[in-house]
Amino acid sequence: MSRIGKLPINIPAGVDVSLSEDNVVTVKGKLGELTQKVDPAITVNIEEGQISLQRASDSPDHRSKHGLYRSLIANMVQGVSEGFTVVQEVVGVGYKAESKGQVLEMSLGFSHNVMFVVPDEVKVEAVTEKRKNPVITLTSHDKQLLGQVAAKIRSLRPPEPYKGKGIRFRGEELRKKAGKTAE
Repeated sequence: MSRIGKLPINIPAGVDVSLSEDNVVTVKGKLGELTQKVDPAITVNIEEGQISLQRASDSPDHRSKHGLYRSLIANMVQGVSEGFTVVQEVVGVGYKAESKGQVLEMSLGFSHNVMFVVPDEVKVEAVTEKRKNPVITLTSHDKQLLGQVAAKIRSLRPPEPYKGKGIRFRGEELRKKAGKTAE
């Protein structure tokens, strides 16, 4: 049995989970609605405030999908009830970030400002305090979309290994390199 796949998912109050005939799980909550198509080899059971998943056989393909779909459905339930947050810091002299609605405008050391349009499902907030690095906060109910947007923002100016300038996730450890030494 899969260690992750066999764990039941508790459905919190205020969350409605339904399963259609073509194996599509729909989760509705106070923060939004998410759907996920589940492989036919995995059966989804919804009963007594819990979701459990079983697989058809012990083939490697079915075993891997068992844990995958359990994690995806658990993330959907957590997303529509609590939501997810990603915090990024913009490190560098003269680097700035400010949000104007769903547009994130950043000054990252290029000859022009970078305008990044954030999808409607993701809320963006940029805070700049005096003598501190600008902080970008992304929140959404869709964990997959949130991670994709955060990775795209980070890819605009990834942290470089010598001074550490760039966009990084809060709490991210960077491996710094030693610069040149004069002999």
